[in-house]
Amino acid sequence: MQYKDYYKILGVDRNASQYDIKKVYRKLARKYHPDVSKEKNAEEKFKEVGEAYEVLRDPQKRAAYDQLGPHQAGQTFRPPPDWEQRFSHGRGADYSNVDFGDLFSELFGMGAGGATQRGHPGRRGAAAQPGQDYEATVHISLEDAYRGAEVSLDLSVPEYTANGMVRRTPKTIKVRIPKGATDGQRLRVPGKGGKGINGGANGDLYLNIVLHPHPLFKASGHDLYLDVPVTPWEAALGANIEVPTMEGNVRLKIKPGTKAGQKLRLAGKGLPTPGSGHGDYYAVLQIVTPTVLSDKEKRLFEELAQASTFNPRGHFGGLSS
Repeated sequence: MQYKDYYKILGVDRNASQYDIKKVYRKLARKYHPDVSKEKNAEEKFKEVGEAYEVLRDPQKRAAYDQLGPHQAGQTFRPPPDWEQRFSHGRGADYSNVDFGDLFSELFGMGAGGATQRGHPGRRGAAAQPGQDYEATVHISLEDAYRGAEVSLDLSVPEYTANGMVRRTPKTIKVRIPKGATDGQRLRVPGKGGKGINGGANGDLYLNIVLHPHPLFKASGHDLYLDVPVTPWEAALGANIEVPTMEGNVRLKIKPGTKAGQKLRLAGKGLPTPGSGHGDYYAVLQIVTPTVLSDKEKRLFEELAQASTFNPRGHFGGLSS
């Protein structure tokens, strides 16, 4: 019997996760599908990829395959005796003329030629094939990210016809965006992708989240930032001011001697985090001066200038001219 390196066929490491194996298989299946591929020997490659996936996708089949140990592709070999006892169910036959794929078909009921039949959806006896994954970009507001939202997506998706051809079909999908979705996040919605073939599982829908800019807040992960303007006297003397949050206004205490750019943290006032809890809220203080002064205000500033000994540029004194 000649060995087939299923890991090499899919181009994955022997320690690859089931997720990675599934992801690579779907990419290769689209590439070599006989109905759409222009690759040389596409049908043969499609069958080979399908056979490898049928073994590696199933933990029991993969464990049996791994027990054979690594060999060179095409190398003639015989399964070790203990392997036959564990997996062959007393077959005890001569393996020299047995096809590698047929061996697993017989042991696990894969159905001979199952991978070849994937190219013809609906054919009786064809192997199950998972549906195609879809991907879409979803634009949401900060309010949607804070409270969660339901959105409708109008997609143009590839689907198989009865005779196995691929065509683009308009499809509307409603999905729920969970609370706490962040900019750049990739969300997986199980079962909302393409329909499975011959009883295969439906594909998944992947959502790439884009957060619209907010007029007040900036989001960084689950934390929120707000530039808060304060007057020179509020920064110098201290004050209690009111600032907005996603849940309404709150009071914020500014200590005397506050500096421009100083951040005041309100714990748990940011965006929701997965499971429970919230990120934090940061008020970034910006000292602003009035652009229009009344005569009285101007006189008071002049008096302050005469009385004050504060020199914000005192550290320049040691510099040579």
